[in-house]
Amino acid sequence: QVQLVESGGGLVQPGGSRRLSCTASGFAFSEYHMHWYRQGPGKERELVASIGWFGTISSYADSVKDRFTISRDDAKNTVTLQMARLKSEDTGVYYCNTVVRGGKYWGKGTLVTVSS
Repeated sequence: QVQLVESGGGLVQPGGSRRLSCTASGFAFSEYHMHWYRQGPGKERELVASIGWFGTISSYADSVKDRFTISRDDAKNTVTLQMARLKSEDTGVYYCNTVVRGGKYWGKGTLVTVSS
């Protein structure tokens, strides 16, 4: 079955950087778009970044553009979110997501807290 496991969350100071990873299994990873979402305290879950197959297409929410970078390693079935110049409003649980054969799949999430 499709499984997504996020890692890399933690406490980061404002202005700092953090690298999140998502390891996928149970499907042909290279053939599917992958996404990172986040949900801040008291907020709805929002799409942060997406990457197409073979990394040919990527897109970002305006709030993270030029600070976050999404990438993928199809040999390792991983998708990574490199976050820089973090702000307090980046605090939240970050989720890896994909849609496979019409089913939407989520990891359990990893918490990123940006605070001094």
